[in-house]
Amino acid sequence: MKVIDMHCDTILELLNHPEKGLFQNDLSIDIQKMKKGDYLLQNFALFTDQKVLSIPEKQTMRLMDVFWKEIEKNKDYIAPVLCYEDIEKNEKASKISALLTLEDGGVVFNDLSMLRNYYRLGVRMIALTWNYPNGIGYPNFSLDDFTDYKQASSLQQIDTIHGLTDFGIQYIREMEHLGMIVDVSHLNDAGFYDVLKYTTKPFVASHSNARSICPVARNLSDDMIRAMHARGGVMGINFCGDFLEEHAIPNGPSRIEAMIRHILYIKEIAGIDCIGLGTDFDGIHADLEIPDASCMNKLAQALSEHGLTQEEIEKIFYKNVLRVYKEVLK
Repeated sequence: MKVIDMHCDTILELLNHPEKGLFQNDLSIDIQKMKKGDYLLQNFALFTDQKVLSIPEKQTMRLMDVFWKEIEKNKDYIAPVLCYEDIEKNEKASKISALLTLEDGGVVFNDLSMLRNYYRLGVRMIALTWNYPNGIGYPNFSLDDFTDYKQASSLQQIDTIHGLTDFGIQYIREMEHLGMIVDVSHLNDAGFYDVLKYTTKPFVASHSNARSICPVARNLSDDMIRAMHARGGVMGINFCGDFLEEHAIPNGPSRIEAMIRHILYIKEIAGIDCIGLGTDFDGIHADLEIPDASCMNKLAQALSEHGLTQEEIEKIFYKNVLRVYKEVLK
């Protein structure tokens, strides 16, 4: 079963642990594990925590450097995606595709020329916000309001008031013009509906689940899921336990049965075509029933046991995301 995963934090782990490499490591994502898991494509996020770093764009450039060094070092096994045809070309060459993303699009600092430069450097998907307001828009909660992230995660508030900024509207329109995929994971509800209003192409929530099943603001409401489906977009099931089910303490375990509940619910309210995968591998600090990229067959088997057809499972694992990439990437 081919796999497309819309989100992982592996590049940050490789930056923080330079002794490790992408070919083989003790993380959830490496080339050996992806080959075993039959990966067609992995999205690699460049995550920048803007409030912790004095010069956040320097961190983004360091992450960018790690990504491109690892691609060059492992060019016999993995290759970048700059347009949709690259995915087909890489598959024919028996190479895994790597799609570069930004997590927190605010690193352009209100300058569309920087957005265009990130495109020239290979970025093809951008999560508009992380957990802070930025020049584009707002998350459903802000870490500015909390001293402890674990406390914040249990006190998230849904924000239906603060939409995208004027710059944010220009930003997503320029993304569409360039052929970049808009990612609404972490974005607040008001911002989501502005993306729906001011864009025309499918967009994604790269690593978000169903709020009705796990009531945290990082997940999508039923109405948002239906709207995403109507636009032709896809949401990636996040393997983080705290977004799969409620736990007594933060960083709860990640269980396959909880993933199944989200998938079956989303299928019931919106259909199978808006469901994909966004594992959040190497950004999760908890027990994982699917520990790494080599074990994705566990989810496929569980979905089959719950009555999903082979075609439905293939849509979740890669076909739905591939359809969006074909429509948006130039």
